Amino acid sequence: MNSIYQINISKGGVPKLPIQEANVLFNGIEGDKQKDRRYHGGPERALCLFSIDLIEKLKSEGHPISAGSTGENITISFKDYHLLVPNVKLKLGDEVVIEITSYAAPCKTIKRFFLNEIFVRISQKLFPNQSRLYARVLKEGRISVGDKIEILS
Repeated sequence: MNSIYQINISKGGVPKLPIQEANVLFNGIEGDKQKDRRYHGGPERALCLFSIDLIEKLKSEGHPISAGSTGENITISFKDYHLLVPNVKLKLGDEVVIEITSYAAPCKTIKRFFLNEIFVRISQKLFPNQSRLYARVLKEGRISVGDKIEILS
């Protein structure tokens, strides 16, 4: 089942730390902050998603990465992660609807979570379908760890 593996927030910076449930608002997860709003946050980047399966793959390559360490708000378990591309709409739990807007470019602030600080390991350009995703919120609501995720379009 495609589901929410972990929900992550911080007061700015990484790693973002896990919480069990959250209110998802049009501008992001309630209680979550970003240090540099030029590159993070805002309506087109309200949420950042990343795959636990990719995190586990990166760990197996020797990277000291974990859920939340790359700044994603929602770590997901999604069998066909490669299907999550810009313009795809997802329903998270019973209420929240989001739309993937873009791939998140890796930033040097996450370098400590990568072997030899090679944070470009999650660059969409260099490693297609292995990057984080940005999304806009189309319908606000509450989500919890374990909630089902389904593709709407």
